[in-house]
Amino acid sequence: MKAASGNFKKISMELGGKNPNIVFSDADFDTAVDYTLNAVFFHAGQVCSAGARLILEESIHDRFVEAVLGRAKHIKIGNGFDEDTQMGPLISAEHLANIEDYIKTGVQEGATLALGGKRPGSPELQKGFFIEPTIFTNCHTKMHIVQEESFGPVLTIEKFETEEEAVRLANDSVFGLAGAVWTRDMNRAERVVRKLRMGTTWINDYHPYFPQAPWGGYKQSGIGRELSHVGIEEYTEIKHIYMNTRPEPMNWFKEVKEEESQLAEF
Repeated sequence: MKAASGNFKKISMELGGKNPNIVFSDADFDTAVDYTLNAVFFHAGQVCSAGARLILEESIHDRFVEAVLGRAKHIKIGNGFDEDTQMGPLISAEHLANIEDYIKTGVQEGATLALGGKRPGSPELQKGFFIEPTIFTNCHTKMHIVQEESFGPVLTIEKFETEEEAVRLANDSVFGLAGAVWTRDMNRAERVVRKLRMGTTWINDYHPYFPQAPWGGYKQSGIGRELSHVGIEEYTEIKHIYMNTRPEPMNWFKEVKEEESQLAEF
């Protein structure tokens, strides 16, 4: 952005996210659990719109956490060319080290490390940049692990009691890329997504993208949009062309005859 300001170059930036996945007590439980796993562990969490913040209604919190932990601990980690692999490695040794520091920070801040947090012990995985699926419980929005994007397979879990609290927690972030709401009450779903300060919101789903729909974020998740006609317009400059098909004199500044001019001088 600083470089572009030198010659007023127009820019569009799709940046990071720390995306909330809100689950109300009336949601389809099993489906919400399934999509929760996909939201954060797909591509080992290396997705800008990853659902890395799970925000659960208190009445289902314990049961939902137990279900997520029960499935996450069986995720098959391995080489991406192996058909049995469900989650591959991180992109680099540097990124692996960053994720490990991020996990240490979560422990130091007082979050409960409920699952993972270390490199897998399998001998065949020692040469790769692998990290176990990691889940933190007892999290709150003052924690770095809740506010900062890890870009890895790390899930933080918060809880809420009211719809208003769910919205407040979800919006308590410098990011605003994407988020989801799970509920059978469509009136509530629409109320909540309208209040979420995010460029994309999903209802009873997570991660679908469409070329017809604009993609981009609010706040520190960037400016401008990709995809759809809106995304194409980011690469265009608008020109207005006007043609008068019947031009006629306006005579606002009237032609002055010679004799009139001399009379005026007299």
